[in-house]
Amino acid sequence: MPSRIAAAAWCFTALGLGAGLAARAQPDEPRAEARSTRPQPREAAKVEAGAKPAMPEIPQEKLVTTHHRMTIGGREIAYTATAGTLLQKEEEGKVKASMFFVAYTRDGVRDLGRRPITFTYNGGPGAASVWLHMGAFGPRRVAFDDEGIASAPPYHLADNGDSLLDVTDLVFIDPVTTGYSRPAPGEDPRQFHGVREDVTSVGEFIRLYTTRFGRWPSPKFLAGESYGTTRSAGLARYLQQRLGMYLNGVVLVSSILNFATASFDVGNDLPYPLFLPTYTAAAWYHKRLPADLQGNFHHALEEAERFALGEYTLALARGSELPEGEHKEVAAKLARLTGLSPAYVEQVNLRPEIGAFVKELLRSERLTIGRLDTRFTGRDRTARGERFEYDPAQAAIAGPFTATFNAYVSGELGWKSDLNYETLTDRVRPWSFDEYSNRYLNVAEDLRFAMAQNPALRIFVANGYYDLATPFFATRYTFDHLGFEPGYGARVTLAYYDAGHMMYIRRADREQLKADVARFITTNSGAGAAEP
Repeated sequence: MPSRIAAAAWCFTALGLGAGLAARAQPDEPRAEARSTRPQPREAAKVEAGAKPAMPEIPQEKLVTTHHRMTIGGREIAYTATAGTLLQKEEEGKVKASMFFVAYTRDGVRDLGRRPITFTYNGGPGAASVWLHMGAFGPRRVAFDDEGIASAPPYHLADNGDSLLDVTDLVFIDPVTTGYSRPAPGEDPRQFHGVREDVTSVGEFIRLYTTRFGRWPSPKFLAGESYGTTRSAGLARYLQQRLGMYLNGVVLVSSILNFATASFDVGNDLPYPLFLPTYTAAAWYHKRLPADLQGNFHHALEEAERFALGEYTLALARGSELPEGEHKEVAAKLARLTGLSPAYVEQVNLRPEIGAFVKELLRSERLTIGRLDTRFTGRDRTARGERFEYDPAQAAIAGPFTATFNAYVSGELGWKSDLNYETLTDRVRPWSFDEYSNRYLNVAEDLRFAMAQNPALRIFVANGYYDLATPFFATRYTFDHLGFEPGYGARVTLAYYDAGHMMYIRRADREQLKADVARFITTNSGAGAAEP
């Protein structure tokens, strides 16, 4: 297990994703060769006194390609990187948005029908694809130490020997308002900022890219993280039902499909037992469990899982009818599995919420643990209170990804823009859940429906033991309720890693994630990955 991670006096940051585009299937638009002719900045328009301001410029499509080599698994791979924008239009031609992407395609592939392609994105809502791009799957990544700590700024990039580019082409997508993607001038951004609106927009991008670059014959995969898994479930159904595009597989990294499993609302007791095993993992990592549990990580998790769906769930269901003696007994067992005191557990009515747990576990040391990754710790202004000021894990990963991507996209990929690259933005809020008003968002049914219509569709789910944003036990619960007919479970693979939400920042887990996802893609690509 990893050694304990403490937040340093200065801030670390990291998250990432990358993608690419084929040079062999040429689109209609001209593209600039970044190594010979770099795009030049437009001359600033001169506005004379009293003159009317210029009309907003209509977005244009632009592609910039560069050519690279790298080594994966001891083999040198030549590939083309394409940074670009595609326009979303109404059928009559009106431009609605410009969507930015980075694509990586292996050179020398003779048969695109044997070469998989994976469309990748992060979540938020409001996150660009930088996290999976520059942290997990792209050919270049943020440099971390073995446990996921970046150096002091300025941050650095390294070749990613764990990239998926050896087995699949990659397209990293920034949904509208994230990254460099923007609504067209005069367009209401709210038409992109909602559950179904987002699925439609990203789905239309995938259709357009697939058509422009001749990838309809290719085995197709989706890979999303966090809310990106929510998007993936919706896309699996939308692509099939609306566009006739059947997928080979969906990769879900830190999954959340049923929001009832993670919403700590009055009257919704479901999250408490589903978060409990992650509380146990966090307490184990910080050495807060009794000796018999501290000695065996997986034994501790197994006991937490049995208690969670058994005695604990029944106790919560009884509410105020639970006798005082049983209340104290359950509180003692809950304290044993969480590292919290029995008195505290009783005070919160057997219901420690996530915000309180990350503050309470190490309160005696005046430390707060991370939500995205409970291995990280930080210090608030005061040790009092039931809410943390900031997430130490998020603080430790945000800066490195932002800095390295901005340097990478303009330097190595030749993409020049004066826009701010929105790695994680609030500009998508309020996010529309209109279809789900007065109930919890649950897109697991979309995924089940897609699987029902497409018997070849397979799902891979990556879970971090120390992830309190999308706990592994809540994900398992969701898939245990995906469909009650036999067969669904055999088409879903659940994998577990000794890190948090972005398990790939830790070297051993990034290597294992690569091996697991590469095997999943190769196994489910029909004829398999094409060789040059």
